[in-house]
Amino acid sequence: MVGSIEKKISDYIDDLNAGKKPDSHESADESPEFEELAGIVRIVRCLKEPEMPGADYPKKLVAAVTPGQTHTTVSKKKKKAWFAWTAAAAAVLVLALLLNFVLPFTGSTNIVYAMEQAFSGVKAYRGVLEIVSINEEGEEILQSRREVWADRDGRYYVRELEGIRRNLVTVNNGQKKWQVLSEEKTVTIFPAFPDPYRFTFELGDEIRQVGNALKTKVVGEERIAGRTAIVIEVTPGGGLPYRLWVDRDTSLPLKKQCAMYNALQYRASYTEIEFFDAIPDELLAYSLPEGYTETDRYPGQMVNNIQEVVDMAGFEPRLPAGVPDGYRLDGMSVMDGDKTVKFSYVSLDGKNTVIILQAVARDGFRPASMATLGRIGEKTAEVQSPVSDAAGVLADAGPYEGAAGISSIRWQASGMEYAVIGNASLGDLILFADSVSDGLVQIPAEIPEHETIKPQVDVEVDMAVEENEQKSVDNGHTPWKLDPVFTAHVFVNLHISPGGIHGEYAVDYTELAVISNNGVEAIVEVGGDVTQIRRVYLKKLVRQDGTGIWTVVGYDPVSP
Repeated sequence: MVGSIEKKISDYIDDLNAGKKPDSHESADESPEFEELAGIVRIVRCLKEPEMPGADYPKKLVAAVTPGQTHTTVSKKKKKAWFAWTAAAAAVLVLALLLNFVLPFTGSTNIVYAMEQAFSGVKAYRGVLEIVSINEEGEEILQSRREVWADRDGRYYVRELEGIRRNLVTVNNGQKKWQVLSEEKTVTIFPAFPDPYRFTFELGDEIRQVGNALKTKVVGEERIAGRTAIVIEVTPGGGLPYRLWVDRDTSLPLKKQCAMYNALQYRASYTEIEFFDAIPDELLAYSLPEGYTETDRYPGQMVNNIQEVVDMAGFEPRLPAGVPDGYRLDGMSVMDGDKTVKFSYVSLDGKNTVIILQAVARDGFRPASMATLGRIGEKTAEVQSPVSDAAGVLADAGPYEGAAGISSIRWQASGMEYAVIGNASLGDLILFADSVSDGLVQIPAEIPEHETIKPQVDVEVDMAVEENEQKSVDNGHTPWKLDPVFTAHVFVNLHISPGGIHGEYAVDYTELAVISNNGVEAIVEVGGDVTQIRRVYLKKLVRQDGTGIWTVVGYDPVSP
């Protein structure tokens, strides 16, 4: 393409020197690059005033066309020939300067074009990539250092050299995608396509993003690792401007720094980069290492830096304000289906695991019926300790097969849903919840002094009967007594049909909702217009823990 422009510019100069209007002058078919260069040629040509014939022009003209020219006349011709050659050489020099410097970097369009043209000649490359986080005080933390291989067909091999998941390997050879987790001695198989994962600062993807940006602008020039780089500011659609350092010699990006967001910004840079004809076959060939287990039941794609989390999830997750003492970050991943972000933390002694889940809220918040209710800021929080709804709460947790010993805190805020799950103490889970929330964490929620929990109508309780019920539940019978909503549901329907319930319940289970539950006392509100009961009050009278049954102790009738 560059050669074609060079030929057109050369013809353009020849036409101008011949006194002709070039056919390509201001043609709608020509590219912006050609028009820009042609304009510069016209400017250069106009710098010298035209020479007009002198008074002796007729005499010189006759001498020039008359046989037997003198030596002096020939010398003038040679001088004119030398001048013409010098002018042509100068034009070639100007053209070379234009092509080598003006074309790649005379405006944002040409910068993008130069990068695209440069990458079109790249078959495969290997680089060492560093990702660094920077806080508002300018403190830098190395997020990851990795070896990357990539080619034009979208295949890649990524091996973590430093970071929270050292030696993690992620490969997509076009037919198969897998991750090798050395600590777990596990190889997880993923679909090769579609593949939502693109490692941070993959050159082809980066150049495509710049090409789709709303605006690019040259803001300076810097030396990076002994190379001269043009610094450009890129304004993407729907995002904050960021900066890109483009190697002047190769026209390929070397470094990227994102804008400050949530008191953090990220910088990715290649400390090494080489170009090859292909990724080595052995890196793209799948094999199960000896002693490893293969699985296609994956809790999510492991990543090694926040920028990749953002790219895969499509939103900026809330980072913990501070990790509680005695814990360290053990991994980050994104569930492909619902784009749930998962941060895993492990205690320093390796005994406890805590997971923070974040996702865009898709439904209204409805706490589990057996959960204790707390408050985080102005929002209701669901607390399960131990977790009873293993299928619902632990679906995205990953390493847990059941609910034994697991507790959780779940809430919604600002269009997002959060959950903190783990086999740690409830106190530790509260600390983690506090680190990703804006408001005060109250587990269980404190009841304001002006609100009373005394029912308008008391229900007489026979403690001997309740103790026998507790024994029955302990032996695996009538488990619904552990659920305050189910217990209130049966009470309300028996109040409507005191002779017994036959067929369908008059009041549906979905018309009841817990409005208060501190683990010992609960209030369930009843909807619909069939019942004469609006609120049911319950207590754990026999045993005040997760195994204790609920007993109805009173209710409020529907207001007339």
